[in-house]
Amino acid sequence: MENNNYTTTITVNKGATTAFSAIKNFRAWWSEDIEGNTDQLGETFFYHYKNVHLCKLKLFETIPNQKLVYLVIDNEFNFVKDKTEWVNTKLVFDISEENGQTKVTFIHDGLTPEGECYEVCNDAWTGYIQGSLKKLIETGVGKPNGKEGGLNAELVKKWGLPDK
Repeated sequence: MENNNYTTTITVNKGATTAFSAIKNFRAWWSEDIEGNTDQLGETFFYHYKNVHLCKLKLFETIPNQKLVYLVIDNEFNFVKDKTEWVNTKLVFDISEENGQTKVTFIHDGLTPEGECYEVCNDAWTGYIQGSLKKLIETGVGKPNGKEGGLNAELVKKWGLPDK
C-alpha cells in the first residue's frame, strides 16, 4: 500500500546530534509562540498562530539522534470544516547519517491529500522543514514565526494554558 502521508526530506552537513537537538527546539524553527516543553518525553506543548491554528502536541517517542515522534493530542483550525483534522496524527522525524551528511525525513503521519487542510499544510510544512529547520541545523538560526502577543482569556482557559 502506498504511503501518501505528507513527507519531506532534508540533507545537511551537520551531525545527527545537531539535527536531533535542533528538531526538539520547536521555538527556534516553527514558532516563538509555544507554551511548554518541546524536548521532554511525555511532556505536552501548545502551538498557535493567531487564532488560525491552535495545536497541542506531546513528545511521544524518542530515540536519541535517530527519531522523534510527536502526537497531536488536540487541534483547531479556523479555515476548514473539520477544525480538528490533525487530532491523533503524528509528526515523525527520522534522522540518519549517510556519506558524511545527515538526512532528516519528516513525515506528518495522518496528513494526506484527502484532508481539507492538506494544500495549506503541505506548503507550510515545506517552508518550515526545507527552510527554517534546515537553516537552524546548518547555521544555528532558524526562521520561526515571531511572537504574536497573548491569546484572549477564553482561549487560555479552553486550552488549559498558564494565565500570564
